[in-house]
Amino acid sequence: MVAMTAKGTFDTAGWTPQPSYDDRDGVTLGLVTLTKTFHGDLTATSLVTMLVASTPEEDSRSYVALERIDGTLDGRTGAFVVQHDAMSDAGEQSLRVRVVPGSATGELRGLRGEMDILIAPDGGHSYTFDYRL
Repeated sequence: MVAMTAKGTFDTAGWTPQPSYDDRDGVTLGLVTLTKTFHGDLTATSLVTMLVASTPEEDSRSYVALERIDGTLDGRTGAFVVQHDAMSDAGEQSLRVRVVPGSATGELRGLRGEMDILIAPDGGHSYTFDYRL
């Protein structure tokens, strides 16, 4: 497997929250779906299904998500799933986005890796995807 890095930007759309399914003592659990369009070394679209926990503490929340990405990565076509694990604790944030092992199809079969997501002050989104094929 050769280690590679893909970089680019992405846009989000269709942020669709469902009614919260659990809301007690100021802690709310909900489900959100959205789509993304990736540009750059990864040219793709995706569907994200996200479980969100919001708390009464300002800037403290969490989400986990599964995202199926379908497109072309550095010239190879296929699809793969990534798993998100994110937390914000009083503004201190952590995010881990990893390829689900065995989820890649087509020319991306065998893909492994981890993606960093950056949000610029102007709200623009970019990614750095360190992967192996």
